Amino acid sequence: MNRTERFYRIDQMLHERHLVPIEVFLEELDISRATFKRDVEYLRDRLHAPIVWDRFAGGYRFESAAAGPAYELPGLWFTAGELYALLAAQQLLADIEPGILAAQLAPLQSRLAALLEASGHSSAQIAERVRLIAMNRRSVEPRFFSELALALLERRRVEIDAWNRGRDTLDTRVVSPQRLVHYRDNWYLDAWCHLRGALRSFSVDAIQRVAPRKEKAREVAAAKLDAHYGTSYGIFGGAPKARAVLRFTPERARWVRAERWHREQRGELLADGSYRLTVPYADERELLMDILRHGSHVVVEAPAALRKLVARELADVAASYR
Repeated sequence: MNRTERFYRIDQMLHERHLVPIEVFLEELDISRATFKRDVEYLRDRLHAPIVWDRFAGGYRFESAAAGPAYELPGLWFTAGELYALLAAQQLLADIEPGILAAQLAPLQSRLAALLEASGHSSAQIAERVRLIAMNRRSVEPRFFSELALALLERRRVEIDAWNRGRDTLDTRVVSPQRLVHYRDNWYLDAWCHLRGALRSFSVDAIQRVAPRKEKAREVAAAKLDAHYGTSYGIFGGAPKARAVLRFTPERARWVRAERWHREQRGELLADGSYRLTVPYADERELLMDILRHGSHVVVEAPAALRKLVARELADVAASYR
C-alpha cells in the first residue's frame, strides 16, 4: 500500500467508525507508529484534514464543523494528461512575471504543490525530474497584465497604446476585453476594438499603456468568439479564406501525423508513407512559419497563392546565403 492509498484508507476508517484507536490503524495499514504519525501530520498540514486525537475516548476522529480551508483528498493517481495539466499550471503560475497577481496566486500555487505531493513525491522533486520547457516567451509588464485582467473581470473598457511590430507604429485603441489567451508561451488579449468595430487580438507584451475607462465593456457572445478565433489557423482570427493542403515526406510523417495543427484538420496517410494534411487559415503568416520549419520535408500542394508565397520565401532565404 503506497502513501496515497494509506491516506484514503485513513479517511475511510475515520468516516466509517468515527473513532479509531491508533493500534487499529497500525494493524490494518501494516505500518509503524512513526509512519502513521507522519501520515496524519501530512493530512492535517498539507491537505487540511480536520483529524484530532481524542484523549478521553482514546482514538482519532474528525473534528466536527472544523473551521479553515476545505478538506479534500486528491485522486489516487494521475494520468499523463492530469500530471501534465498540474505541472503546466504550476509552471505557468511560477513563470508569470514577478508581481503579477502575486498575492492572489500564492494560495493556488500552494494548493497545486499539495496535489502534486499527494502522489507520494515532493513537488520540488517532481519539478526537478519533470521539465516543461518554454520557448520564445516574451516578457510581459506586470502592471499592464494586472490592469488588463482587472478590466476583463470587471467588464470595463480600456484605452491602450499597442505597438504594431509590422508597421513599427504605436496605435491607440479603446477596446472591450473579452479573453486573455496564453498561446505558444505568450499572452494575447482578445478584444472588441471600438475604432474598427470588430474583434482584434493584441499581444500583451506589445501593449505600452493601459488607461481604465468608466464605460462598460461591450459583450461578445462566447459562440461568436469561438467562431472568430477558433475556425482559422493559429492566433489569427477571422473566417477561413482557404484550406492549405500540405504533403509531408514519409520520414517527417512519423511526427506530423500525431500532431494537432487545427481542430478541423484532415489527415491522410498515403500509399508511399507520406502524409497529406489539410488545415483552414485566414492569415498565412503563422502558417508560413510552421511550413518553413519543416524545410524540404513538406510541399504545399494547394492553394496556388500559398505555394507561390512559400516558394518566394525560400528563394529569398537561399539568396541570403549566396
